[in-house]
Amino acid sequence: MNAGAVRGRNRRSSILLLPALLVLSACGADRAERQAAQPAAAGQPIDRVETAQRLNAMRGQAMAGDQAALQQSVSELDRDLRRAVRLVDPERKIDRENARIAAKSVAGVRSAVWVDEENLLAIVDRNAQRSYGTIDAICTRLEPMGDTLGVVVNLQSGAARNGDELEILSRNCELPPGQRAQAQAHRQIDVLPPQVRAQHRANADAALAAQGRGAEREESERIIQASTPEM
Repeated sequence: MNAGAVRGRNRRSSILLLPALLVLSACGADRAERQAAQPAAAGQPIDRVETAQRLNAMRGQAMAGDQAALQQSVSELDRDLRRAVRLVDPERKIDRENARIAAKSVAGVRSAVWVDEENLLAIVDRNAQRSYGTIDAICTRLEPMGDTLGVVVNLQSGAARNGDELEILSRNCELPPGQRAQAQAHRQIDVLPPQVRAQHRANADAALAAQGRGAEREESERIIQASTPEM
């Protein structure tokens, strides 16, 4: 086989492999994006080995008179301790307006507004976007701005059609659902509180059950009348 034929076959093989390479590249990018979308997590126990190593390093820095390195180590240890006990760092407070703009840049977020100093309310375009994944995406956008432990993201669907779909999904950026940072209030943001929605569903179920019993009673009366001979 001559050199031209070999080059032609190699070129055809490269063309055939190109779609597969593009798919693998896209999968790799998606995987990296998913990994990058995982926000910081507070409330985790201090790593004893890492802390011991840091303390030893601090002793060496103090003995060597390296004040800059010692100060950095002290700051890192303080940050780790704060995160372990869920204590917000007041020195790293996030700028609210910049955070609001960053939240609006997340795919699917229609609008964002601060309800108070800690609670950020975002409206999403579709019910499916009212998810913890969207909260993760918002929180990762805020991380470069400061301490996201001081932020609770609240999501509401702009496509909601009933009380259940109107329910607001809330979570502190760095904690599991239901947990809050130290001294952080569990504020109820929902338009309809859960107990009101539950009572509404109970009333609706009772009304439907009553209608069903009424229909059954009417049917029974018709059967009795039809089967009872006239006197």
